[in-house]
Amino acid sequence: MKKILLVEDDPNLGLLLQDYLQLKGKFDVILCKDGEEGLRAFTKQTYDLLILDVMMPKKDGFTLGKEIRKINGHIPIIFATAKGMIEDKTQAFNLGGDDYITKPFRIEELLLRINALLKRANNSEKQEEEKQTIFKIGHYVFDYTSQLITINNVQQKLSTKEAELLRLLCLRKNEVLTREEALLNIWHDDNYFNGRSMDVFLSKIRKYLREDPSVEIINVHGRGYKLLID
Repeated sequence: MKKILLVEDDPNLGLLLQDYLQLKGKFDVILCKDGEEGLRAFTKQTYDLLILDVMMPKKDGFTLGKEIRKINGHIPIIFATAKGMIEDKTQAFNLGGDDYITKPFRIEELLLRINALLKRANNSEKQEEEKQTIFKIGHYVFDYTSQLITINNVQQKLSTKEAELLRLLCLRKNEVLTREEALLNIWHDDNYFNGRSMDVFLSKIRKYLREDPSVEIINVHGRGYKLLID
């Protein structure tokens, strides 16, 4: 489920948008009532998209967007405002906004814009992931193409499945890689027997990485696995 941060000072509109997007769009929507609360929420969790009202107390949406861009230069941002002046639209895009919607707007239109931005962001992520083949894992170097892990000039050859699984863990390092995502990406089926097979491969990968105590693959109960690198 994609997570959206919605910062809107109008409580009625905020709750309406939150309910609609959670019901129709099936998003997890966190609602904040002003820019300062929005910035605090952004720094505490990971989001997939932001919707920022421009005219807000304490910290306006443009200021909030500018501060967020210093932290994260890629997350999609939609600015929403009652103003429709070209100067405001120009400022929104100059600050790194990805889209701009003028109030009053139809919620269905907002949903379409959200889905379009998330699809574009997802495609960009996939393109970047496809390019990366060399990963630094603590003191290890993992070459996905050659299927080799190297530490202190000692190499360990991986099987194809081991290399694919380790690559997914590296792409999600310090984040949860769900069992379903791993099984569907590598085995194309998340049945019980493939799950047991994956557990065996994980045990082998853990052994390959045991020389560096700063590297650990942990089980996240009920969800999947996480590659932790200090």
